[in-house]
Amino acid sequence: MGTTTRRNASAMKMVGALLALYRQAAGHTQRSLGERFVIGEQQIASIEQGRRPLKRDLAEQLDELLGTKGALSTALSKMPEVDLVPLWAEEFLDREREAIAISSYENQVLPGLLQTEAYAWAVFRSRVPFYDEDTIARLAAARIERQGILQGKEPPITCFVVWEPVVRAPIGGRTVWREQLQRLRACSELPGLMLQVLPQDRTSHAGLNGPFVLLETPEHQRLAYTENQRGSQLIADADEVAILTQKCAMLRSQALTPEDTRDLLDRLLGEQ
Repeated sequence: MGTTTRRNASAMKMVGALLALYRQAAGHTQRSLGERFVIGEQQIASIEQGRRPLKRDLAEQLDELLGTKGALSTALSKMPEVDLVPLWAEEFLDREREAIAISSYENQVLPGLLQTEAYAWAVFRSRVPFYDEDTIARLAAARIERQGILQGKEPPITCFVVWEPVVRAPIGGRTVWREQLQRLRACSELPGLMLQVLPQDRTSHAGLNGPFVLLETPEHQRLAYTENQRGSQLIADADEVAILTQKCAMLRSQALTPEDTRDLLDRLLGEQ
């Protein structure tokens, strides 16, 4: 499993500005360029605004179409590198950032979008082989930065189903755990966010094969993301996504309602 580094945000904006300049000079709109590459107007807009990285293969195709003689590919290769991110998660993070709907099931740790900074530190400290402190700091900061999508003007509709043992596990110690419970309780009140706990005493369980995330893009493409011990997979195949969508629907029916989940969190907090 490889790692790579996320590109510097200012450099991403510079490359995006170059793309916008070359696009306009070639007489293309964001929509016409997006349609040419079957990626959509929104993705082109995000790249030009520096919110989404330009991938190398797309940069090469754009250089050829726009007649820029390799300018975009060269600029991309010279970008400074900063935050460490697993290579296999790069595309997922890009898609998550723009998703209009996110649904996930977790049975190992709490969803990254709902973690406190201290909990994120504890999760990364638990990794084997171990990360050094500087790497943990960068990864935890990147995870907290991701949570900005829940606070935007038009946040995605989100649904989180979490197995009860994960909620009860005192990762990082009792103080960290209590702070995390408080964070979950606060998030459960956010408009458009549904948090459901799947009780550990259920006799049927649709998520025994492990965690997964479902995404819906602004172009209404449906994607799925799964992780295992040594990597992950972003899934676009409609049949495979449909299977996980069915699992998600079943898990939501097996889980506590959002209201009952809030009651459970209140009880856990009251026991501290």
